[in-house]
Order: sequence, then structure tokens, then C-alpha cells
Amino acid sequence: MADIVLNCHRCGAQMRLQAGEKLPRREECSGCGVDLHCCKGCRFFDPGRNNQCAEPQAEWVTDKETANFCDYFEPRTVVNLVNRTSAGPDDAKKKFGDLFK
Repeated sequence: MADIVLNCHRCGAQMRLQAGEKLPRREECSGCGVDLHCCKGCRFFDPGRNNQCAEPQAEWVTDKETANFCDYFEPRTVVNLVNRTSAGPDDAKKKFGDLFK
């Protein structure tokens, strides 16, 4: 199973969790010290929604940047869609050309 990578909502520092591992409630960012188990670090955080949360059963939390006890918390993860192993545009052109050989 793959690790889960999450980014700090304030400074962007990365943290890895094992698949199935829970983020501890009092976990802090190693880069800036902000709480990670908070509304702004949750995948359900949505400033445009009522209660600023996409989870309709979640209770109101006044401070969105401090640790809380929300049962619906799931760390917001970012999927990297850029292939870092690619050599660049020339490599992509070569692979495309190879499709028709």
C-alpha cells in the first residue's frame, strides 16, 4: 500500500503517513508549527459552504486553524500529476513518435 502525502495548509511542508495510519490530533507541522488536525487541513474544508465544511453532519468549529476533535476529519492530500521521472519535452516527443513505429 502507498504512503499518503499531505501538505501543511500554511507553509506547504510535506508529511507522510502510512496507508491506514491516522493523523494524531495534536500533530504539528515540522516547518511552521501549525496544527495539522484542523479544519484548514481537512479535505472537507470549503470556505464557500455553510459551516465552511462539505461534510453536512460536522459540528461548527469556530477556529479553523487549531486542532479539534472532529470525527469526520480526513487529511487533505495533494495528488502530484507531474511525472518527475520524465526527461522533459524531448522525451515526451520521442515516446509519442515511438507509438507509431
